[in-house]
Amino acid sequence: MTTVFGTHDGQQVTETVLENADARISVLNYGCVIRDWRVDVDGKSLPMVLGFERFEDYPAHSKSFGIIAGRVANRTAKGLINIGGQSYQLSQNERQTHLHGGIGGLGKRLWSMEADGNRAVELTYHSPDGEEGYPGAVDFKVTMTLDGPRLRFEMSGVPDRETPINLAQHNYYNLNGGGSVRDHVLHIPASLVTEVDGDLIPTGRHVPVDGTPYDFRVSVPVGSIDPDRLGIDGNLVLDADHDPRRPAAEMFAPESGVRLKLWTDQPGIQVFDAPRMAIPVPGLDGQNYGEFGGFCLEPQHFPDSLNHPDWPSTLRSPEAPYHQKLTVEIGRD
Repeated sequence: MTTVFGTHDGQQVTETVLENADARISVLNYGCVIRDWRVDVDGKSLPMVLGFERFEDYPAHSKSFGIIAGRVANRTAKGLINIGGQSYQLSQNERQTHLHGGIGGLGKRLWSMEADGNRAVELTYHSPDGEEGYPGAVDFKVTMTLDGPRLRFEMSGVPDRETPINLAQHNYYNLNGGGSVRDHVLHIPASLVTEVDGDLIPTGRHVPVDGTPYDFRVSVPVGSIDPDRLGIDGNLVLDADHDPRRPAAEMFAPESGVRLKLWTDQPGIQVFDAPRMAIPVPGLDGQNYGEFGGFCLEPQHFPDSLNHPDWPSTLRSPEAPYHQKLTVEIGRD
């Protein structure tokens, strides 16, 4: 079912609902946003992600809620990249940093959207040469398919010349349906974390997670690993020998009994627990989204990858286009 949800720059913002006995998921053509994800818990429909009831709150107040971030997700130092000896200045939207595709990244664009009944939706967007400073044009496609409690994402980008692409799905999860996520228990098989400076720009080193707030190799409550409430915002390097048939991340909320499992083909997962979030307008079900109100699990290539040639490359070309597969399952055991 597709309906009109609002208007943006004089164009319609539409919403498609995917639904079965296990979940009800609302998708916007604005930024490929997952606006709502409902799961029944003890007879009550609970929202599993952060979102808004009104469209106008997205451009004004969203912290990348539910978007597909890109062309290049995460941070690029000073917004500068070099490809084949040619330098390019990307837009800067976090002080001097280029974050999640810049001022008008993919998460703020209107995509074309077509639904396949209530089970799948396909979104497409043509990003022209020079958009946000990137070289080359890219045709992007994101397909979301609901299969029982699992939502499968297939993301692709076909450029007309060599250019960087690194997409990330950016839900803020709260498996209690509200409140703080500090009780959520997290497990991620990652022995290394990307070292960053004070502006969260990578230094070029991956360091062991031992003794840091990023050691989720054994399931641990988020609050207990960060007792000083400083917050978590870093890229975990998934272990190379991890069995791809097993989840790359699992999160469990003891209060609701809801568990999330995530499978990805990407080399890293950015984790973020929104320690200083303070949204001034109501969210889903009239909630107030405050500190630690959601937890992001963002599979992607490492931040600032193009400026670290020894890391997995984010450069794609007509002969080697971009592709990512992601599966997220939410439900009770």
